[in-house]
Amino acid sequence: MNTDADNLKSPGKGLGERIVTYGRMIRFSHTIFALPFALAAVVLANRQVPLTLYGLTWILVAMVAARSTAMGFNRIVDAQLDAKNPRTAMREIPAGKLSRKAAITFVAVSAALFILAAAMLGQLCLALSLPVLVVLCLYSYTKRFTWLAHLYLGFAISLAPLGAWIALTNSFSGSILILCLALMTYITGFDILYACQDTGFDRSEGLYSIPARFGNQKALMAARAVHLISWGCLLWVGVTFHLGLIYFGTGLFIGILFIIEHRLVNPDDLSKIDLAFFNVNSTVSVVLFLGILVDELIHLW
Repeated sequence: MNTDADNLKSPGKGLGERIVTYGRMIRFSHTIFALPFALAAVVLANRQVPLTLYGLTWILVAMVAARSTAMGFNRIVDAQLDAKNPRTAMREIPAGKLSRKAAITFVAVSAALFILAAAMLGQLCLALSLPVLVVLCLYSYTKRFTWLAHLYLGFAISLAPLGAWIALTNSFSGSILILCLALMTYITGFDILYACQDTGFDRSEGLYSIPARFGNQKALMAARAVHLISWGCLLWVGVTFHLGLIYFGTGLFIGILFIIEHRLVNPDDLSKIDLAFFNVNSTVSVVLFLGILVDELIHLW
């Protein structure tokens, strides 16, 4: 089996290709799921504390570094399981495209960068940085002992809007927790959908998930239920922050996207999960952010 030393440092394979390999390991493109929620929190927090380029830069660095740490750690912990699962066997570590040592180094650097970014955003952010990293990394073990792992993942990722809010305002707010709840249930729902692909594998390996515990049909019903809660929370955000018609129009469109997502997937046909997982869900996140941003800009004008 080749290692990163063989593949990534050989002649003709330079820094750019290494970056691409690390990006694939952590599925960097999936940052689009949670980052728009964090940026939406920044837009709302701007009502209290004006946003600066300095603050925005370090918030973005913190968000990317935190996700990179969590995803890299997950890939390391799950490497042996990924090698057994035909769906994941070609991931970078089990496929030999990246060594375990290189992945550990990547995670350590990402964690250090997150702590640095937190320090640049203030003492409160710095104090919370290590607990946040623990919460994020703990997810990698949850599927080994609870079928509520999807909910825990949603909770861990839902810290993004709260972190962005604290970074800008240096304070907590009960109101922003509604956006966090919307993100938590949004992530939980599509993670349940995604896990339906591995129902048989999870059962054979003694791993816990809602599909493995209850079957795909009930899992899809659970995903619909939590996405309905997510949609309700998004409308609640509009009421709490006194947003206007632009935002509520966005909320209606997101509701339609949720319906489309769940019509794409059924227990007997999982072939369109990737379409539902990435295309539809990424659209939900981006549309939410744009809805809040445009609504706020119109209000300011």
